[in-house]
Amino acid sequence: MGALVPVKGYSLRFGEFVAGVHYDMLPAPVRHAAYRAVLDWTGSALRGGGEPPARIIKGLVDAWDGPGRATVLPTGETTTPPWAAFINGAASHIVEMDDLHRASTFHPAAPIIPAALAAAEDLGRSARDFITAVVVGYDVGIRIAEAVNPSHYRYWHTTGTCGTFGAAAAVAKLLDLTPDQVVHALGSAGTQAAALWEFVREGAMSKPLHTGKAAMNGLLSAYLARDGFTGATRILEGEQGFFAAMADGADATRLTDGLGEHFKIVENDFKLHACCGHTHTAADLAIAASTELGASADQVASITVETYPEAVQVAGIERPRTPYEAKFSIAYCVAAAWVRRDLAPPAFSPEGLQDPAVRSLMERIHVEIADDLAARYPADWPARVTVTLRTGERWTRTADQPLGSYRNPASDEALQRKFDGLVAAAAVDPGWLRRVRAWLEGLKEPGHGPASVVAGAAA
Repeated sequence: MGALVPVKGYSLRFGEFVAGVHYDMLPAPVRHAAYRAVLDWTGSALRGGGEPPARIIKGLVDAWDGPGRATVLPTGETTTPPWAAFINGAASHIVEMDDLHRASTFHPAAPIIPAALAAAEDLGRSARDFITAVVVGYDVGIRIAEAVNPSHYRYWHTTGTCGTFGAAAAVAKLLDLTPDQVVHALGSAGTQAAALWEFVREGAMSKPLHTGKAAMNGLLSAYLARDGFTGATRILEGEQGFFAAMADGADATRLTDGLGEHFKIVENDFKLHACCGHTHTAADLAIAASTELGASADQVASITVETYPEAVQVAGIERPRTPYEAKFSIAYCVAAAWVRRDLAPPAFSPEGLQDPAVRSLMERIHVEIADDLAARYPADWPARVTVTLRTGERWTRTADQPLGSYRNPASDEALQRKFDGLVAAAAVDPGWLRRVRAWLEGLKEPGHGPASVVAGAAA
């Protein structure tokens, strides 16, 4: 195969960035943010691995392939890197508790960390290499997502589209690709980037498929580039590229503003509720109102939730019929938050969905769009909740961000409790879980030992 075509433009800027970042240049808060991201992602992957979509995907992989060098996190088995990235990427997005970068409406962990882990294990890279790759992948994926949103989000699930770029960048770092090779990896990633929102209308299983394929396709793109496979060198800004095809008025300045100086992973948010992130601010307000008023659901005359249009677009299901639809229903989440005062996974079980108190209260919840809140999105994800009790007492409060936002952060201890709660409900072998915990502990202050879950846990 001939020499790679010389490249220029934004993709090359990313190529130079990816090739130039090293662990020792990452500030301590950036490294710690990466550890928090991995901890948070691991809990979601372990818990989601037992759910039907992940089991279906795992069954398909078992039928197609045999053992390999990369870990299937929910079970401790091994397979080849693309399939490990696919399974882990899908599993970690199912219970809707994986992380979220709100300004870009993007869940980075689900596509990026599985690709980085599969490649690190395949290549025998160190824990430091793995953490560095996670930081790089987050930066590239988030910056591209910021550039195309909010218009991109009307039709495209950003995590599946922009996650493909982030996964490719993370694996490119682990492969030590040259800047030109990174450009070609991004070109191949961009031409595979796809994820449409239509599945929400039917409660289909496509959402975790998006993240699994983003992880797999990003990894594939980087490995292909290593071997000389070329991709579009102007995949972002080209006349028929990603920006032109998938956004109205993309802001290319977001790609390089502070690149290499400000690492986007420190802006990462963590989800403390097992449902769509667009419901969280309203749910937090419902929990606060329920706690402060001390009123039962029967004592509530009405609840009005005001929010921004994108929240209603994605999470506006008024009367959910299935647990999955309930995760995308502001009305259900607010009702369940009032009654349960938490939105852990049991709130979205078949039994939780049929709770008479929740179903009754949901009939008295009205969701509206407010212009002042719409103007704040996507920098903020605001909600205003007004509660009227049957006594006539009223309670109103507005919040811009839920607990778990980097501007309203959850503590390390809270993330650990979240992890413990997720894995307690997961069908994970206790011996394997001990090894995963040991691996995570080793990532807090990573050394030059292997990134592999199995080898790292045994070290």
